Amino acid sequence: MTPVVVRSYRPSDHSAGRRLWAELNRQHNEMYGEHRDDGGAGFEEYLTRLDLSGLWVADHADDGVIGMVGLIMRDRAGEVDPVVVTISHRHKGVGRKLLKHVADEAKRRNMTALTISPESRNVEAIRSLHAAGYDVVSSIELTMDLERHTHARHQEGLQLHELPFRS
Repeated sequence: MTPVVVRSYRPSDHSAGRRLWAELNRQHNEMYGEHRDDGGAGFEEYLTRLDLSGLWVADHADDGVIGMVGLIMRDRAGEVDPVVVTISHRHKGVGRKLLKHVADEAKRRNMTALTISPESRNVEAIRSLHAAGYDVVSSIELTMDLERHTHARHQEGLQLHELPFRS
């Protein structure tokens, strides 16, 4: 495998970061049957966040920037957002490397915890995060469908405290 180095984000990584952001956005849209594509424009807003504490990229020796992870400050804890690896480099340990890097950075900064909020339908991501040590359920976000009709977004989901939820 060609070496991948995790390093701090640089201004010259902007187009790659925007491309990765757009890829993550498309994946979420496909997962939920939505058709909004911001072309990576959300990355511009993300970069202006005052609580953004760090942003790192996975730099592949041949392919350039293939992944990205960010750290948002939450008092003495941190939130990992986003974590994304381009589709052609998934299942090769790049995400694991990014998650380890952000965890090491949080420990170095004496943070007390890290949280991450994967999409409820992204079972692959949830399994990867669990394997990386994210095994404490710290909060739950529930949604009420005000459109009052079932559509592609809502499918059989999971049971929590013996209650059925759609995802």
